[in-house]
Amino acid sequence: MQLDLFSSIPEQEDEKQRIFSLREELERHNKNYYVNNQPTISDQEFDRLMRELQDLEQKHPELYDPTSPTQHVGSDLQEGAFEQVTHQYPMLSLANTYSEGEIREWYDRVVRGLNGEQPEIVCELKFDGTSISLWYENGILQRAVTRGDGQRGDDVTRNVRTIKSIPQRLNPQLNYPNHFEIRGEILMPWEAFDRLNKEREEQEEPLFANPRNAASGSLKLQKSSEVAKRGLDAYLYYLLGEQLPAQTHFDNLQTAKQWGFQISDAIKVCSTIDQIMDYINFWNTERKKLPVATDGIVLKVNSLKQQQQLGFTAKTPKWAIAYKFQAERALTRLVSVTYQVGRMGTVTPVAELEPVLLAGTIVKRATLHNEDFVRQLDLHIGDMVYVEKGGEIIPKITEVELSARSTDAQEVSFPEVCPECGAKLFRRDGEAAHYCPNSEACPPQVKGRIEHFVERKAMNIDGIGTEIIDMLYKKGWVRTYADLYELHTHRQELIAQDKMGELSVSNMLNAIEQSKQQPFEAVLYALGIPQIGETTAKKIAREIRSIDNLMNASAEQLQALEDVGPIMAQGIVDWRNKEQNKQIIERLKQYGLNFESTQIVTSDGPLKGLSIVISGTFTQHSRDEYKALIEQNGGKNVSSVSAKTDYILAGENMGPAKLEKAQKLGVKIIDEQTFLQLIKQ
Repeated sequence: MQLDLFSSIPEQEDEKQRIFSLREELERHNKNYYVNNQPTISDQEFDRLMRELQDLEQKHPELYDPTSPTQHVGSDLQEGAFEQVTHQYPMLSLANTYSEGEIREWYDRVVRGLNGEQPEIVCELKFDGTSISLWYENGILQRAVTRGDGQRGDDVTRNVRTIKSIPQRLNPQLNYPNHFEIRGEILMPWEAFDRLNKEREEQEEPLFANPRNAASGSLKLQKSSEVAKRGLDAYLYYLLGEQLPAQTHFDNLQTAKQWGFQISDAIKVCSTIDQIMDYINFWNTERKKLPVATDGIVLKVNSLKQQQQLGFTAKTPKWAIAYKFQAERALTRLVSVTYQVGRMGTVTPVAELEPVLLAGTIVKRATLHNEDFVRQLDLHIGDMVYVEKGGEIIPKITEVELSARSTDAQEVSFPEVCPECGAKLFRRDGEAAHYCPNSEACPPQVKGRIEHFVERKAMNIDGIGTEIIDMLYKKGWVRTYADLYELHTHRQELIAQDKMGELSVSNMLNAIEQSKQQPFEAVLYALGIPQIGETTAKKIAREIRSIDNLMNASAEQLQALEDVGPIMAQGIVDWRNKEQNKQIIERLKQYGLNFESTQIVTSDGPLKGLSIVISGTFTQHSRDEYKALIEQNGGKNVSSVSAKTDYILAGENMGPAKLEKAQKLGVKIIDEQTFLQLIKQ
């Protein structure tokens, strides 16, 4: 007996220690997920750790702690950034499961809790965004509050007002309560997510792993004008108040839809467990066709009276549960880690993997983001690693299979010097990325700036791709993008190169000459000034009017421009103060590039006050030309269709999602001829 007693003490001590370490680890992951928007583990791994902690706490009730992660929801509060508001009703999280068996167990518990009465269950898509609570008084949006810690949330009303699918004011003719709250999810559609990540990639900013992180990060930006550009959307799924229109959850949502709120059409009332399972199985496949990210199904008891009867636990309602789809992941070997240097000097580690099939594609590489991410994974060369597609888009390593690690495996060590030029790397305060300071001579930075310069949306120089730029650089003919305008002096040497020939060289040199006609906003974008993307370049060019004004403006004057904050302003100042950049500008002036804005933009043209979406391909003008025509005639280009869209300018092969939404909202669709006639009027 004594031996058994003594042998159990270390095990108990280990379990108690495990409780404390799990609490600390889960709180750290909660912060990464809710506050930093940079989760380092998958949802499924987080849920597994939470379940382990719940089981251990049940086993050791003497260690109960009301501050444990099992007793409260994760918090997205940002102290000092936003006003914090107490929720009218606690904003709890949902219990979740990845098992159909546990769904059946939950359903049986509900039936027992209702004394054998069979409930109706409302099945809904679980949108993968960030939770929001909207408060309306007399039909007017008063507050928009994040989940926060469940008791208090951040007031993000200014930012939410930029989301077109959220009504600011309801039709006064409709019969809605004087006071009510409606909750839902702020989302970033796949289209907007892809566009944002492309812009961030061009500026060598860290990419968002998935639309949820992008939506959450966007909602917490300090500048509402920047939030408006992110293309956020919202679906609402829960109505609260003292005078609700109906006694069932489903009917309340259908009424809210009539009031003007965006409610998913995928909601279904089920009467049996088999119907629930059919719904889950259907959407496990069909959800991949949706324009927004989903990661599961939410089940709710339909009757509000039955919801009240079932009640709540400390952090979850007993009358609801979330079934989460299994994230598709694969196990493969880490062969090596390579390091890419971007045109801004950012050094990014990339995992080179043994090829593996994942979500229908062969994955050979995965981003490792930065040194901190590598350290958290404790990666060793030769490790067997689990790879997932974050948001089903970007491959990422989520876990190492430690049991498969060999005893002589070498730890991955981040280089201290640039792998391309040997310059000593550095990290800026508060940033995780490493940078190469050798901007003027580091080959990938030099070639990357030239690649950016010749892009279609920049100088639009056809015939100069990555291979050609590499050859021009190695020959020493092009070391800055200004050198492109001297290439005609190497005409015969170019013709003699492999895969060139007289015709291709003539076309290339003609394209270089033709690029001198590009407008100032395109030239400004082409220069590759840090933080200045295509859209911002247009706005700066429109306001600053010339390169001389830009080169002479103070940081304070730059900050007064639309969408230019202190970081961007300082980036412009630092760029223009470099002697090499001054010399390049002078050379480009001599070559005849456009450094003054000739664009006439009016707010009083025939399209005054109209919001127009462009979709499809056209014959008379390019999409960019139509965008310019819209702005020149007082209109506004918008990327997504909403109730506030006035027209869709549609060409051939119009996007089916935009067509469907336009028909649903009654937005007028016009063709090229109609549009051109409209601006002639």
